[in-house]
Amino acid sequence: MPTYIVTCKPDASADQIAAAKKHAEDQGGKIGHEYNLIKGFSVEFPKDSISTMESHEHVKAVELDQEVKTQ
Repeated sequence: MPTYIVTCKPDASADQIAAAKKHAEDQGGKIGHEYNLIKGFSVEFPKDSISTMESHEHVKAVELDQEVKTQ
């Protein structure tokens, strides 16, 4: 399953972030890392199910986790 980075809205409370994580798990996702610098987390999701996270009220963005290179 692909891994995605879920970024919550900047004003999301700890309870709202927990609700977003629970929503991800309820939709078949598996939480990976929880981030401190941003309000977010990584989640493994079946590719056809990720749209449910994008529409969650406390989620700002969902991106495919990829390798980043600098030049």
